[in-house]
Order: sequence, then structure tokens, then C-alpha cells
Amino acid sequence: MSDKPEISTGTSSLSDLDVSRPEYYEQDTWRPMFARLRKEAPVHYLSDSVNGPFWSVTSHALIKEVDANNSVFSSEKGGISIVDLKPVEGQLQGKNFIEMDEPEHSVQRKAVAPSVAPKNLAELEPLIRERAIDILENLPVGETFNWVQDVSIELTARMLTTILDFPYDQRHKLVQWSDLATDVPQVTGKEGTDMQARYDELMNCAAAFYQLWTSKSGQPPSFDLISMLQNNPETAHMNEDMELFLGNMLLLIVGGNDTTRNSISGGVMALNQYPDEYQKLRDNPALIPNMVSEIIRWQTPVIHMRRTALEDYELGGQQIRKDDKVIMWYLSGNRDESVFEDPDRLIIDRPNARAHVAFGFGVHRCMGNRMAELQLRILWEEIMERFHTVEVVGDITRLPNNFIRGIKEIPVCVHPH
Repeated sequence: MSDKPEISTGTSSLSDLDVSRPEYYEQDTWRPMFARLRKEAPVHYLSDSVNGPFWSVTSHALIKEVDANNSVFSSEKGGISIVDLKPVEGQLQGKNFIEMDEPEHSVQRKAVAPSVAPKNLAELEPLIRERAIDILENLPVGETFNWVQDVSIELTARMLTTILDFPYDQRHKLVQWSDLATDVPQVTGKEGTDMQARYDELMNCAAAFYQLWTSKSGQPPSFDLISMLQNNPETAHMNEDMELFLGNMLLLIVGGNDTTRNSISGGVMALNQYPDEYQKLRDNPALIPNMVSEIIRWQTPVIHMRRTALEDYELGGQQIRKDDKVIMWYLSGNRDESVFEDPDRLIIDRPNARAHVAFGFGVHRCMGNRMAELQLRILWEEIMERFHTVEVVGDITRLPNNFIRGIKEIPVCVHPH
């Protein structure tokens, strides 16, 4: 933990407000700071931080303006996270299509997009349901267990193995690699991370997928992502560029894991925090699809995305200069009072729940958003079939991380009907 004093929303200098400090997300104390920025400085410049100087964009409308304007605000120039990682000599630096600008971004994205097209999702639905049922049927009724480990992580790991056609009995490696991808001190605030050990394990990830790629070469096309990449002329030789190969594999793992996993966890937390909404759900399970969008808004699994200005630009009355680092705080945009009434509250029949920016906006909007929604919808349908309540019975442990809004532990007890 930092030994810096807690920033209060009322008394500290606006110019010093640093919403990138990971402990705010571990302590869940970020709301007043973002509320203040939205009100007083929705485009806010911090001249000095662990991550250097950066602009914070905190209102819903201005986040969409930045995200939509990909000719001015680049994903490629500085990457998509607040961290400026310096290349280490002799080490591979992964690159992927989320960190590309047009036209390269769309070319790469189109190669994997069919895997999450409606037809493919319809074919996956029975398998997702079967796996969700298996997990829920084997929960220890009447005993306390960690919902994150036994449900959130387990379901997403099982689905990732399916989407990637990765060995099912090694599914927890995917979770480990996903966690490692954001495990750097500037994101987590944890000093003493063994960066060499982290790199070595990510190389194990690259090797495993390279082996998988090789084993599938020459095979008839199938619905999994590896096969789709191999059978698209634009990406058929991706394995020959190890930086691109590693970067895109990690992107698919993190994208398929973190968003869904932390929304599954967030939903249980939110319904316990607002029991009247839980009762509303019991009374009308048809609200589940809308509730899924509301859970994703309320949780906002990806806290921020970064862009770098390619030219001078006026945003919200502030002058952004060429090469400036611009951070879109999706977590703040999803709590914007001008868009969402009573935004800190979960309201499962909220009429504009789908207006959230948790998946981003514009050409970089999350490709797997429908897959995430499908998994959450099916899981909640099966939860409501079996349990009157998934009750939180202890303290929730969150992760220090300013990029992924991660939850480590939710002690729960399930109560059947």
C-alpha cells in the first residue's frame, strides 16, 4: 500500500488528483475523485505521476469523442494502457490488433471476428449452458466458498479453451497467463514483481500456442480462433512474426477472460448490495438480458484505455498537444450523472443500460462483447433456476490494478429455492 495520504474529494488540489493509483481500485475508493473530475475538470491534466504526465477524460460524451476519433487519437503510438513499458533488449514485445491504427487494425480484426459472429455464438450456446450447469450443480450448497474461483474463473476458463481449442485439462494456464499480462508495477502498484520470471512464463504461453498453431496447420477449417486466423490470407502467416503472434494470443486470452470473469463476480456483489434489485430479478427473470448490460456498466471490467494524440486537438475546452497521453476512464464514463440516473446504483431494468462505454466505442469497440453478454445471460438463467440467493457472507477482496477492475475473492453461500 502507498504511504501517501488518502486523497479526499473536497480538500486536495485538483491539479494533483491522480486517479491512476492502483490502491484506489483495491480499496474501492475511486468514486468521489471521478465525480469531482466530471464536475470540475472532465478533461484534466496531471503533470507528474508514476506513469508520467497524462490527460484524464472522465465524462461519457468526451470519452466517446476520443474513442471515435481514431485519426487523431492513436492506439498504436503509445499502446492502450497508461503504462509506458520500455523495451528490454533481447525480449519480445508483443503487438496486437487492438494496438494498431487503421487500416491495419481492421484487417487483423476481421480475421478473428467470425469466431464471435451471431451464427457461431448460436452454435456455442448449448455448450456454454452445459458447462454453466455442470459448475452450478457441483457447488457446495450450505457451505462457504469463493465465487470468483469456483464460478467466475472456472466458467471463463472452460469457454476460453473452447474458443481457442486449447487443451481442456490445461485451462487454468490461460487464467494464469491472462493475469500475468497486466502484472506490472505501474498497473498494480506492487513493487518487486519479478519481471524476468513474468517474461519467461509469457514465453511459455507463446510456445504453447505456437505448438497448437503447428498442430492445426493443414487441418480443415473449424470455428475456433486459431483455425480462423490460419485460414484467413491476412493472418495465415502470423506465426512467422513472433511479436504479433504473442501479442494477439495474449489479447484473445485477456479479452476472453477478464471482462467476463469480473462481470460474473460483479453481478453477485451488486445484487447483494441492492437486495431490492435481486427481488426484482426473482419476480421477473425476463429482465436478465437487460441486467447483463447493467452489470457490465456497473462493474466496468476494463477501467481505462489510453490513446496518444497525433496532432494538436481541442477537447472539452482544453488544448491537447501532439504526443500527449490521453486516458479514457471508462469506469468514470459509466457513472456519468448526465447520462445515467443514480449512476452508482445497480438498476437491473435501467432503460439505457446499453449506453455504457465498458466495451469502448468506435472501431476499437470490444469484438467479444456479444460473447461476454451471452455467457453472463446463460449463467444468470441457470443461477435463477437453481438458487433463491447467492449470498455474500464475508469481505470482498479486490485487486490493486488501474487497468482491469479485478476481484480476487467473494465468500458466498448458495441457497436453493
